[in-house]
Amino acid sequence: MYSVNRLRLLREVSLRGTLAAAAEALGYNASSVSHQLKLLEKEVGAPLLEPVGRKVRLTGEARILVEHAEAIFRHLEAAEAEIALARESVSGTVRVASFQTAGHAVIPEALAELYRNYPDLDVTVAHIPVEDALSALLARDFDLVLQEDYPGHPQITVDGAEITTAGLDPLWLVTGSSRAQVQLSDMAEAAWVLEPHGTLARRWATAACRGAGFEPRVRFESSDVLLHLRLVAEGLAVALVPGLALEGAALDELAVHELPGHPARRIASAIRSGSGRSPAIAAVRAAIAGQTAEKLAAGYPTAS
Repeated sequence: MYSVNRLRLLREVSLRGTLAAAAEALGYNASSVSHQLKLLEKEVGAPLLEPVGRKVRLTGEARILVEHAEAIFRHLEAAEAEIALARESVSGTVRVASFQTAGHAVIPEALAELYRNYPDLDVTVAHIPVEDALSALLARDFDLVLQEDYPGHPQITVDGAEITTAGLDPLWLVTGSSRAQVQLSDMAEAAWVLEPHGTLARRWATAACRGAGFEPRVRFESSDVLLHLRLVAEGLAVALVPGLALEGAALDELAVHELPGHPARRIASAIRSGSGRSPAIAAVRAAIAGQTAEKLAAGYPTAS
């Protein structure tokens, strides 16, 4: 019978592309991973990896093993959830990945609620790019990830992930408070702050500006949406931001304008398929969903 631990190592290599990256993810050294995979090759009786530049590629036999390993790990995760259900307690560690605005507006109050209700529960939170969230979830780096979709730019769905919408977050044009009510098309000559190239938010914002008849003059790039608001408040730029970014912002320093068609991003949580039976994961997911719905229901008024 093949070693489950070695199958896990092979799966990590398939996800991350190099022995070094797989070793780092699992807390091993690369030589140890290499040794264990050579032992697995002997068990299988066939080569499993082929060098491709600085990376490695799985052979046909290795891909078959990884496919079966995924099923094995799903069954083991289901077994963990059933054992946790049998204990009738919410405990253990749940690893959460969040994007920035949810991290500021939703996560702290959700954690406070969880720790009040479940003192034996431990939740860790990391801020990662939303574009990396689903792959990190399937790699088992996290147990729950928050993701966002922008109008016309949905994220790719993947097998093995169970995604639930938490709500819609309206998108706004934000300018300095000295500006009167304006339309997006009025901002053709303005300096802009946008998120970096390649992000869902940047692709949507660029498309929105082009739809209004102009190419945005991007002076600042940052994934920090709170920095966007600071630059806008100082009169240095204009921005397109989601409503949750305005949570706690100094609205008297900003003018918030509606966009044509009232676009909104979709906020969702994702877990691995079947892992929602775990009481701990279910509790964390419910708390985050509740806080997200509450924040979104509050709404954010436009400037007068």
